[in-house]
This record gives sequence, C-alpha cells and structure tokens, in this order.
Amino acid sequence: MSDDIVREFLVESSENLDLLDRELVQMEKNPANAETLSSVFRTIHTIKGTCGFLGFTKLEGVAHVGENLLSRLRDGELSLTPEITTALLLMVDAIRQMLQSIETVGNEGERNDEALVKTLTRLQQGVTQTAGQSASEAEPTRATGGRENTILQMAVGPTIPVKGAHGQEAADDHHEITDSSAGRSEPTMAESPETPQALQAKSGNASEGSIRVDVVLLDKLMNLVGELVLARNQILQFTNTTEDPALVAPSQRLNLITTELQEGVMKTRMQPIGNIWSKFPRTVRDVATSCGKQIRIVMEGKETELDKTIIEAIKDPLTHIVRNSADHGIETPPKRVAAGKAVEGRLLLRAYHEGGQVNIEISDDGAGLDSEKIRKKALEKGLITPDQAARMGDREAVNLIFLPGFSTAEKVTNVSGRGVGMDVVKTNIERIGGTVDVQSKAGAGTTVRMKIPLTLAIIPALIVTTAGDRYAIPQISLLELVRLEGEALKAIELIQGVPVYRLRGRLLPLVYLNRELRVTQDGENAKDKAVNIVILQADDRQFGLVVDEINDTEEIVVKPLGKQLKGVRTFAGSTIMGDGRVALILDVLGLAQSSNVVSESRERTLADGEIQAVTTSVEKQTMLLFQCGANGRMAMDLALVARLEEFKTELIETAGDRQVVQYRGQIMPLIRVSEFLQPGGSVQGDAPETMQVVVYSEKGRSVGLVVERILDIVEEDIVPQQPSKRAGLLGSAVIQQRVTDLLDVHGLVRAANPTFFEDAVVGGER
Repeated sequence: MSDDIVREFLVESSENLDLLDRELVQMEKNPANAETLSSVFRTIHTIKGTCGFLGFTKLEGVAHVGENLLSRLRDGELSLTPEITTALLLMVDAIRQMLQSIETVGNEGERNDEALVKTLTRLQQGVTQTAGQSASEAEPTRATGGRENTILQMAVGPTIPVKGAHGQEAADDHHEITDSSAGRSEPTMAESPETPQALQAKSGNASEGSIRVDVVLLDKLMNLVGELVLARNQILQFTNTTEDPALVAPSQRLNLITTELQEGVMKTRMQPIGNIWSKFPRTVRDVATSCGKQIRIVMEGKETELDKTIIEAIKDPLTHIVRNSADHGIETPPKRVAAGKAVEGRLLLRAYHEGGQVNIEISDDGAGLDSEKIRKKALEKGLITPDQAARMGDREAVNLIFLPGFSTAEKVTNVSGRGVGMDVVKTNIERIGGTVDVQSKAGAGTTVRMKIPLTLAIIPALIVTTAGDRYAIPQISLLELVRLEGEALKAIELIQGVPVYRLRGRLLPLVYLNRELRVTQDGENAKDKAVNIVILQADDRQFGLVVDEINDTEEIVVKPLGKQLKGVRTFAGSTIMGDGRVALILDVLGLAQSSNVVSESRERTLADGEIQAVTTSVEKQTMLLFQCGANGRMAMDLALVARLEEFKTELIETAGDRQVVQYRGQIMPLIRVSEFLQPGGSVQGDAPETMQVVVYSEKGRSVGLVVERILDIVEEDIVPQQPSKRAGLLGSAVIQQRVTDLLDVHGLVRAANPTFFEDAVVGGER
C-alpha cells in the first residue's frame, strides 16, 4: 500500500472528523436541519468506504454501524436524542484514536470496540435505556445536576479519573469512563498508558503536517514569482555592467533566493500524473464490457509529476487515446485466440521524465494499424492526394489518423467512429508545446507517444536576435548551435529550391527567420557574413533556423499574447526581458509549418544516397571532440553536455583545495581534464586569458570540465578498443581517422570529486 495514499487518507479523514465534531453539536441544537444531517452521513460514508479499500477493517466496522444509525436518522425513522448524539461523538473519538494509531504504528491497534458497536446497534434499533436496566440489557445512565447523561462502557483504555482543581480525584458528581475489562491481570495494548492520545502528543496529527490552499491563490502566487523573476533578470543585467561589490553581492544573493523560491512555488503546483490515471481502469472496464473484450490495464510511473495546468490540459486527450486503444486497438477474445495471443488484452500506460520534459506512452498489444487501409480511407475522404499517397511511407500513413474528420470505424458507436477526436488530441497537445506521434506494427500493437513540457509558466529559453529584435526559443526544442564562417559557408546548398545544410551527413532544411517574419536587415546578402544556425526539432523532424545573433539562455516568464496576435501561429507568447523590453516567444512547430518544413520533409523524396545517410545516422553516436593536453584528442557523449562555456581566467576562485567559478547562482567546481588524466601533459606557456569549459549537470548541481579547445561535434559508429582501467577513461576509438580517447564523465567526476553525486542528490531534493 502506498504511503502517500495512506497519508492522504489520514489528512482528509482528520479534517472530516473535525468537521463532524462541529456538525454533530450543531445538529443537536437543530435536529430538523436535514442539510447538516446529510453532510454528517456523507462524511461517515466517505471514511468508511476509504478505510475499507485500504484494509482497515476495525475502523470500517465502527464507521459502518455509525453509518447505519445516521441512515435511519436521515430517513426520518429515528429522532435525534442527546443519547444518540453522545454515542455518535464517542464514535468520532474512537475513529480519531484509530487514525492516530495508524499514523504512529501503521495499524489500528489492539482494540476492543464491542461495547461501542453494541450501543450504536441498540440505538439504531430504536431501543433506549431506562433507569432500571442492567449493563447487559442496556448501557447504564447516571443523573447529574438533573440532566441525564449516557456513560458507555468502552475498552479504549484504563479507568481515567478526572482530577479536581487541587489534583485530587473527582467525586461521584464527575463523569468517568470505566473499563469493562479492568479485572484482567495482563494489560492489553488498549490498556497501555501509551494510548493514542499519548502517541498524538509525541507525533502530532497528520493534518497538522499539511494545509489545503485554493488554486486561485497558488496561481496568484505563481504570477508574483514570475514578476520577481523578471525583476531579478533586470537587476542581473544591470549588475553585469558594473563592478561595484556592494551591488554585485546582494544581486547574486537575490538571484539564489529567487531561484529557490521559484522552485518551491513550482513544486506546490506539481501533481502526480496518477491523479488523472486513477479513473482509467473504470474507463477501460466500461469500454471492454460494452465491446465484449477482456482488457488488463498496467500503469508505470504514476508518481511522475506535472504542473497542474499541464495536468488539466492533457486530461481529455489522454482519456480519448485510452478509449481508442480499448475500442479500436485490442481485439475481441476470439480474434486474439485465432492470432495466437492471450485472451486478455494488455494496455500499458507509462510516464517518465526525460530531457526536461515528460514522456507519456499508451501502448496496446492489439492488431495494430493497417497503414494501407488508412491511406485508402484518407484518399476516399479527400484528405490527401493520390500523388501524396503514392509517396507516403507507412509511418506517415499511420499518422494520418490525426487529420480532422478521419476515422476507420465501420459504424458509429457510443464509443467512437465519428471522426472527431484524434485531431483535437494533436491540437491540444501542441497548444501546450508538446508533440504526439503514433507507431504501429501490424499484429503487434500500437504505441502513442506524447512529449510535453513540465510547466508553462517559467521556462528556459535561448534568446536570439534578428533585424535588431530579440526573440525567445523554448529550450525544449533546441538541439544544438552551429556557426559557419568563411569556407564553411559553402556547406549551404540548394535542393529543389530549398536551402539545406549538410550536418554530419544529414540534410537539414534551413529557415531564415528574417524572411519568415518579413523583416529586413542591412547586409543580408553579404557573402562573407557569418551564419548562425539554431538546430531545432519540430514534430519529430529537425531543421535549422538562421538568425543574426545568438545571445544567451535565461529563464523567461511566459505571458499570453493579446487577441490581435493569437491567430499568428509563428508566436507562442511573449516575455519581458531584463531591460524591460518585450520579446516574442517563437512557436517552433508553427514556424516549421508556416515555412513548409514539416510538410516538405514529409513529401519530398531525397536521393538514394541522402536517404541512406539519414538512415544510417540514426544508429550512430553523437560525440563532442576536444583537445586534451598538447596533442591529445578526447571525445565524450554529447548527451552528457549541458552547455559549452568560455570563462575569463581571472574569474577562477579557490574554495578549499578546489578551483571554482561562480556560475548561474551556484559555485561550480572545475576539473582540469588534462591535468587529471595526463599529469604534466597540459599545455605549457603563459596562461590563456580565457578557458573553454564543458558543463556537466546532474540533479541541480553542475561541474565544469576544463579542456584546451573544443574541436568538433561528430556522429559516427563508435567502436571502443583497448579498454582502459584508468579512472575517467573508457578506452580508445578511431574517430575522424585519428585515435581518440573516450572520456568516462561519471568516473572522472567521481574520482576528482567523490562527494559530487551525493551532493547532487541532496541538492535535487531541496
């Protein structure tokens, strides 16, 4: 049983019991208030149902009897009396004690609530006690001050005498709770002085550890943090131009505090995806029943967290995909048996974090999608032309299901078949900056993959400049940066009138941002001008965006566009820069669509050699090449590179026995790769004015690998040879026809800084 589920149950039940205390007293004053009585009944019913699901049988038993009594009160079969009110309040106390025991020791404890259950049962049957009845016939009564009070025999602890004002035991005119098992010689757990009340004093109540906050207040707080981030950016931009230590130090402190506050507020908005997955078993069961199928649903990664706004945005698309998988994907039992499959179909929901975003997969083991049938259906409906159909591969054909009005259902049912849904799914996912893709194999099943951002409020972005104006590109779409100068400019070619750049054997279509936005700039046709290319990914396809300048990356606060610009698909929003000016946020997918990059890449048939280059490059490994020492060459996996930086040597400081540099609000330790792996092999001579650093990050912490020079990024089949036993080296391989050492980044960092990964874990949990 998940600790989080039990914790949530304890918090919610504790709040409900506090409400019950108030409502029962209020109900005693006004027994005719049907609304209060219904509220009390619903609360007890909720507690009973949840504890039954969690396996707390003793708690469920007490709540069940109380629910029966409340049911008769609600139906008007009984009238509320002081005796019934007292019994219900004692039931609330018993439930509260069991909850405290569950919180402390994990179970309800060795309890005996038989007397309380008997009393509640007797009152439910309409039997009241009289003065002459014995304890076995009814619960005893005692008159105090002319008012009748009911004293129930409960085995909840030893006799608790009530002390008088001077510490003496009270006389007979005070109430006391007697123990029906007081004559036993061996005390049970219930009789131990370590009662739930005592346990509560030690551990506190579950509800005291959490608080419920209105979503509107959280949204307002998030907006204020966004404004604080903007103010922080403005101050940092100003302090970068000054050398006043009295201003620099507070601004760095402000930067650190703002970052931590932003992370904390973001966490308050994060919710596990399991919150929306929890209803899918019922959805699948209903669809399976109506279609005569047997389907088992499996969920992995339910604890994966997303921003509440994202959760709400993907709820309906996910529901539609799950229903489609159950209805269209998985076959009926006879068809599955004929295909040699198990009678019961399997539907897998999987979620995980990767590269600053969340991947969600919905997979079934059904018949898969028939690409030929989809192609023909799209032709019949006029969604594609015969020429497009002839040149379309199976993967493109399968993704036609996202076109508006497309459906392969033979008949319209209450589940599907109206041709409305998958296009809306794609639109909604892309609206929040995500992508959706379908992969299917005939006879083996279908997988729908979605990639969505963690949050929409504050995102990291690359700032670029074109024609004097700045634009922000969400970093989630950014792959790498390329700068071409001199002879390298010849690498830009024209194929069928489209400018392309050959990057490591792969042809990338180029989009000139100034032309796409229809803005002019001076010297646009200058032949000797350097070209800055931002490699982006849209709809699972890559292209290069040509801009004038590449500035820096920073966290930006996303502001919605005004109604005049909402229809422009090139822009996804706006933000305020550090100098107070507004910058537009580019919609990468919209930019690719408006420039016809996506459609052209789908329809254009490349030459055989180009297709071969694309196909083989998928299997190759992308590596960063750099110089190590005077003549050494090393390579590391590009996926491990967070950033490439260049620092002035004068910025290096010392902390303990390590060299460090201040980097993005952190103190980043530096590791000189050549000195660590090749003692005495570093470049001799005067210290350079700048140093090139490869930044490696893990769970909130970064370390800088100082190298002599960044050489290139290559994509080749890497075959390690001559495995190395030295810490920090994996071995050697031939790259670009030269012997190159392969860097073991994790081993190097662990050997140079043994506590880095431990610190990273702690830092990541803050």
